[in-house]
Amino acid sequence: MQSPPPTSGKVLLDGLDLTGIHGRALRELRGRFQMIFQDPLSSLNPVKTVGASVELPLLAARVEKRDAVRMLAQEAFKAVGLDPEQHYNRKPSELSGGQCQRVCIARALISSPELLVCDEPVSSLDVSVQAQIINLLRDLKASHGLSMLFISHDLAVVKNICDRVAVMYLGRICEIATCEALYGMPSHPYTAALLAAVPRPDPLYPLPDIGLLPGELPSPLDPPSGCRFRTRCSRAQDRCASEQPELREMVTGHLVACHYPLWGGV
Repeated sequence: MQSPPPTSGKVLLDGLDLTGIHGRALRELRGRFQMIFQDPLSSLNPVKTVGASVELPLLAARVEKRDAVRMLAQEAFKAVGLDPEQHYNRKPSELSGGQCQRVCIARALISSPELLVCDEPVSSLDVSVQAQIINLLRDLKASHGLSMLFISHDLAVVKNICDRVAVMYLGRICEIATCEALYGMPSHPYTAALLAAVPRPDPLYPLPDIGLLPGELPSPLDPPSGCRFRTRCSRAQDRCASEQPELREMVTGHLVACHYPLWGGV
């Protein structure tokens, strides 16, 4: 199925804009990046064995003979903690959600990508299985030298796997920082509200001062003028309605898009 073309912006990989590359040139580039989807079961072909699904990227690229492809696929199974003898010839419906996600990770790794795009890869899994998949991804990142773009709304998961974090509100990035800096001292009011909203498993823990955000979430199809967060921000002033804040570096490596940040000055 043909994906809709982008309406604006660029998708850059080593300076190459992927939105302007088509046909054979794009197919050759696709091996450098792979994706892990949110729902592992629906991202696998239900009528194929999981082994065949893992083989498919190399067969489609025609870079290896079939016997070599099977051997590489079985090695990928082992890398993600699956036994090829037990799991290779099973259908997705015969595996658990966590096992299916491991299959999807194996499928993503088999073409030796440089970049993994992980779209909420653990949100559909039980908490205990989430921890297993997160640990697996961390180990693979180190052993394979991977870069990972990890997309999630779960702040605890993000803290456990990411080196740098970009916080978005209504489609715009409002803060970028290392995990330590962002979780320790957020500068954007929205980031602070997100962190304050994380539940604490302690009945004696005091409620955060920031409280609930006022108002309703605006429509992303018709966002507010200026700063998109201004309609829910207690620090908003006239400038916020007329001028869109751009990302600026507060300290080295910590960027914030806010006219009146929580720290760092105006």
